Amino acid sequence: MRCPLFKQVIFLFISMQDFKARRCNYTILRHNPDCKSMPYPLLRSSDGVEALCCVSPHHGRSFIVGKHDDGRFIVSKGNGLSYTQYAHLYTAEFGDNAWGLLLEKDAVRDFDLGMEIETLGIKTNKMEYVLRLEEQIRLTTGHIVYPFLLQYSVECPYRICDAPYMKREEIEYEVAKWEKYNAKNYDSPTIIAAEVLIRNLRMLHDRQILHNAIHYQNYTWALELLDFELACSPKHPYDNEQSNRVAKDLFSREIIQTYEIINHIAACLNEYIDYAEIDNMFNSYGFDLENYSVGGH
Repeated sequence: MRCPLFKQVIFLFISMQDFKARRCNYTILRHNPDCKSMPYPLLRSSDGVEALCCVSPHHGRSFIVGKHDDGRFIVSKGNGLSYTQYAHLYTAEFGDNAWGLLLEKDAVRDFDLGMEIETLGIKTNKMEYVLRLEEQIRLTTGHIVYPFLLQYSVECPYRICDAPYMKREEIEYEVAKWEKYNAKNYDSPTIIAAEVLIRNLRMLHDRQILHNAIHYQNYTWALELLDFELACSPKHPYDNEQSNRVAKDLFSREIIQTYEIINHIAACLNEYIDYAEIDNMFNSYGFDLENYSVGGH
């Protein structure tokens, strides 16, 4: 069945690019019982008759593959690269992982942590499936690997980092929706977003959940938090004790990473930031930046 998405998109994507894909046999490894969508077992292929939609090369290995009746976009991750003429590139630094592919352990961790984090009330992507494609990828080493896909849905397909690939009215359309979060009647959309992001961080850290990839590539313009393949929690710790020990030292840096996203949003919206106001907001959520302030002579 050909993807019906492309006649339904309400945005005027200025960077949208279609890639050919083939439909593969598959095995379901994870399935969200609340998901009513069908699986999209698609792998980028020059001789395919299906379509993958890329809204930005920043997405790397993620594509839009469909759309729900309620307007949510269905995204698949691990289908191949969203840039270059080659579906996969192997540079050897990640063992048997190749650019454009998704490893089983990463797909499963992303799904499991995403399901856990959604229960906290944080707005995030809605997990649907983890699929193992019954296709063989032969690396330059001769090793054979199998592709795995993570399928989920989002309200907005654009991430904060995609601003250069968007029309101004597309950004304004998304930002206007932030008013529903504005219980304190802030005048600035940046400050509205800042409170959402800082509150999200508080909810994560209160439950000892480390996202471990807080970045403007991992928030959509609908303020949905994405990408949990590097995350850990008491319920889903890392596979080895050394990684779990190291993780304890990584929580504080997520404060700075969240601050950087706020800065980026302000730059995209051409808004002035009162840093004292942001610092005070962090403090109100228990992140006292003065504790990290250092001086010199």
